[in-house]
Amino acid sequence: MDPKNPNRESRSTPQYALYQRENFWKSNDGQVPPFNTEPGELERLAQAKLTQNGWYYASSNAGQSHTHTTNRQAFYRHRIIPRMLVDTNKRETAHSIWGHCVNAPIGFAPVGINKINNDQGELPVARVAGELNLPYCLSTAGSQPIETVGAANDTLATGGKGVRFFQLYMPHDDELTRSLLQRAVDSGFTACILTLDTWQLGWRHDDVATSNYAFYHGKGADLGLSDPVFQKRLKEHGIDPVKQSNEAGALWIDNVWHGRAHTWDKAVWAMELWKELSGGKPFALKGIQHVDDAKMAVEKGFDGIVVSNHAGRQVDGACASLDALEKIVDVVGDRIYVMYDSGVRNASDVFKALALGAQFVFVGRLWIWGLAIMGETGVRHVMKSLLADFDILMNVAGFKNVGGIIGNRGALESGPKDYPLQPQTSKL
Repeated sequence: MDPKNPNRESRSTPQYALYQRENFWKSNDGQVPPFNTEPGELERLAQAKLTQNGWYYASSNAGQSHTHTTNRQAFYRHRIIPRMLVDTNKRETAHSIWGHCVNAPIGFAPVGINKINNDQGELPVARVAGELNLPYCLSTAGSQPIETVGAANDTLATGGKGVRFFQLYMPHDDELTRSLLQRAVDSGFTACILTLDTWQLGWRHDDVATSNYAFYHGKGADLGLSDPVFQKRLKEHGIDPVKQSNEAGALWIDNVWHGRAHTWDKAVWAMELWKELSGGKPFALKGIQHVDDAKMAVEKGFDGIVVSNHAGRQVDGACASLDALEKIVDVVGDRIYVMYDSGVRNASDVFKALALGAQFVFVGRLWIWGLAIMGETGVRHVMKSLLADFDILMNVAGFKNVGGIIGNRGALESGPKDYPLQPQTSKL
């Protein structure tokens, strides 16, 4: 690719497509690209790096992984229809989310216990997100303190402030919830996303069979252990977090994934609390799959929803999130900010979700594999490759900007919802 392409002069974001050229040229300088970013190869490389339990936590799905399979099959039934002779020399990947101008409609999904994947946990991920000017979402199940992650996200090569959201798993301890949200506000998190589908973990065979619950084994509870209200709870229970790390971790996660459902009234309470503490910043709901729930989110005044089935990790045999997205956008797409996550593996998946009406797309497992393979360098390589893939896709498919993709169902040819659990083999 010509590095002097005029597109470089007409856009506000880096010309990510040049990352392909950079990797093609490396062998001339006696170098090699960090690793292959094909999703299947990423999984293979990550599995080789992780412990058995690390691999199980990162890769396992609910039940027999039928929801995970259906997520992927839903993407397969849509095909992109490229357009020709479009002046994509004037091409831009930039997008806006809740007033933040970011470099692409792509964000880092909230993922917990990153210390399983790398000793630095969420810090390398937050740094790369800030560097690339992509939104980073920190999970309540994160394995670093909120404050430390916020500071890492602000460590930008060009200076400035990272765009970051806090994902809340809401305890049944209101004082603890208030403390978590206040810490997020004080640490520069500019939106809160309440996850609705995981007040208890789904049944994951491999994790259960190996007692694979890091918090019960003294690992990954740093976000909770650094909270002043939770520190009070430890004292009230007579638990020394240093000498009794297993018990401390268990008390923390049993407050987060507690097995006790919340109601719409409680979700509204959390939104109002966040608005009070943050001065009115956005509050969204993650895990919406049913049109009626999306309509209720609009009626209750939430700022956004993330259409997600937790990548197939919660309800086995559930509907594909991409199919849910279509129905939800048709009903409430013009009344609430609709985001998407679940099953995203490459730029064409991002494109398809946008074309079906999502206004923003979160990715998770891709960067998890990169973190496991090569730490911060791995996360950067995976996400720059995804950005390059997206930039090149826009170029060769004939789309000049993200606005031209969002809600453009004419950009897709869509087949029937026919999802055999196993690929059909030819009878010839």
